Amino acid sequence: MSSYPHMLAPLDLGFTTLKNRVLMGSMHTGLEETKDWNRVAEFYAARARGEVGLMVTGGIGPNLEGSVLPGAAMMVSDEDVDNHSIVTKRVHDSGGKIAMQILHAGRYAYGPACVAPSAIKSPISPFPPEELDEAGIERQISDIARCAALAQQAGYDGVEVMGSEGYFLNQFLVEHTNKRTDGWGGSYENRMRLPIEVVRRVRETVSEKFIIIYRLSMIDLVPNGSTHDEVVQLARKIEKAGATIINTGIGWHEARIPTIATSVPRAAFAWVTKKLMGKVSIPIITSNRINSPAVAEEVLADGCADMVSLARPMLADADFVKKAMKETAHHIAPCIACNQACLDHTFSGKISSCLVNPRACHETELTIEPAPKAKTIAVVGAGPAGLSAAITAAERGHTVTLIDRAAEIGGQLNLAKQVPGKEEFWGFVDWFRTMVDHHGITVKLKTEATADALADFDEVIIATGVIPRDPDIPGQDTGNTVNYIDVLKGNARAGDRVAVIGAGGIGFDVSEFLAQDGQSPTLNLPEWMTEWGVADPAQHRSGLAPEGPQPDKPARQVTMLQRKATKVGKGLGKTTGWIHRAALNMKEVRMIAGVNYEKIDADGLHITFGEARENPTLVEADTIVMCAGQLSERTLADRLEAMGKTHHVIGGADVAAELDAKRAIDQGTRLAATL
Repeated sequence: MSSYPHMLAPLDLGFTTLKNRVLMGSMHTGLEETKDWNRVAEFYAARARGEVGLMVTGGIGPNLEGSVLPGAAMMVSDEDVDNHSIVTKRVHDSGGKIAMQILHAGRYAYGPACVAPSAIKSPISPFPPEELDEAGIERQISDIARCAALAQQAGYDGVEVMGSEGYFLNQFLVEHTNKRTDGWGGSYENRMRLPIEVVRRVRETVSEKFIIIYRLSMIDLVPNGSTHDEVVQLARKIEKAGATIINTGIGWHEARIPTIATSVPRAAFAWVTKKLMGKVSIPIITSNRINSPAVAEEVLADGCADMVSLARPMLADADFVKKAMKETAHHIAPCIACNQACLDHTFSGKISSCLVNPRACHETELTIEPAPKAKTIAVVGAGPAGLSAAITAAERGHTVTLIDRAAEIGGQLNLAKQVPGKEEFWGFVDWFRTMVDHHGITVKLKTEATADALADFDEVIIATGVIPRDPDIPGQDTGNTVNYIDVLKGNARAGDRVAVIGAGGIGFDVSEFLAQDGQSPTLNLPEWMTEWGVADPAQHRSGLAPEGPQPDKPARQVTMLQRKATKVGKGLGKTTGWIHRAALNMKEVRMIAGVNYEKIDADGLHITFGEARENPTLVEADTIVMCAGQLSERTLADRLEAMGKTHHVIGGADVAAELDAKRAIDQGTRLAATL
């Protein structure tokens, strides 16, 4: 009997049956924009071979003004049909089903031609939209319907009409963005006309045996958003207009509440979808932070939805469903919801990938194939770079020995997992341990590797990581100064008043660790909702608590400082930096930039400002924590270099960046793929 009977049960849509209850949710990867359609096809085909029930592509524009940015993929011509046909054929040949998402960005479009119900500029895009007139609205409807028809012609099994996350159709629904006084604005009946008409026209344009998914925003998390009653009313009208499935959308992109970052509890919004269950007769999909078969099974068994949507977990492991079917779920590479290689890349104009799985979106270029000749390979350092290199090399048939002076594998991931909101890193380290065992890698912990001991290996990989940089502040040996490693490992107890020297990623992590006491809100959904001000949309419009965020009082008085005069946290992740800044602001953490560290004494940290070293100030502190950057640990690499022994240096030992696991894992994987 399966461990996941609900998740793996087929879903009968009447005219077709999905093999299981797992949807690969839409992700804008940037692949379609490369115009390398073989690459696009292989990305989706890999997930089809992984047995996912249904996939949805990244958002495809129905016209120029609706495209997310200039040059974004559209479905408007016979050439587009021909290109997308390459994708659908590959998916179908691989045993899968795929729907194309039709995404009209409205005022979120990064282009001067953007349009919207009202001429109100979005806070997250630079261009004010043009307010559509009656003819303009009709043109958008016609273009979306034509887009669906072309998708069917290209061989797609269906389309998803994007009506959530604050995009075009969502903008018509709420008074937050719709100030119209004509038949498309004012009352809710008028404001919901557009999405209903779009679905109706799409259904008229395509066959009865074509899947239409409508992505419905079930909790907007912005002022003047929809109520739950309005959501139910719209869902019923959307069903009547011809939708096959309703998918859950959570929050607008401009909402100031995190919805998919790693600090969000698992399945944090499944309860929102559950409120709609039984109020329509078509299947409903739930979404957001469902990242394991166990979580998916629990959500479905609890009656929260008929189907679950997993997007980024399908980047982390294309074989997610297949491994669940084979009862090897512990082999699934975990999505840790870090956003570093997926959403951060998307919003930076780069091809998406995955920190955990560098092959995501690079399937045709980064191939892992059996080695032509098996070698003996020593990997020194069991952090993310060394682990990824060791596992990839072993997967290719090499005999690998992994050596580390520490008592456990994981390197600095073992520090990250101590930070509130980064609990997913525990599972990440566990997965590495599982894969090391699975591939028969010899592990030597508590072992100091020497150059002589490495002499007989065919290949030597140095992944010895980083050591903390010494800022050399006068008085730092006073006794009230500790480094971040000892704090996160629990070897040093911080006082009630703490100064954190350094405001990079580590400084933020340490500040969050020190400001939080007791259980992390990420592990307690009601507490997390209270902290961020999330409420039941049946009680409070848009799901915003009227009292706003209500975090617990900080465990300590924390001051975080940096030498640079730039905005504190400027170098954090593009899509998660604001979350870290907001979290620390809620914990009353002071953030001070542009300082000089003059000295440390029993009273705390003495600082001045600017090149002229003006305004001498005492930051009163019982404990000063050093997070002033890192240096590469290259001692062993230098010895091998001196001996003339060929070796490879990766990860922090190569470049001492801010706990950059994304680069380390990519580098380790790519190196091992070539040996």
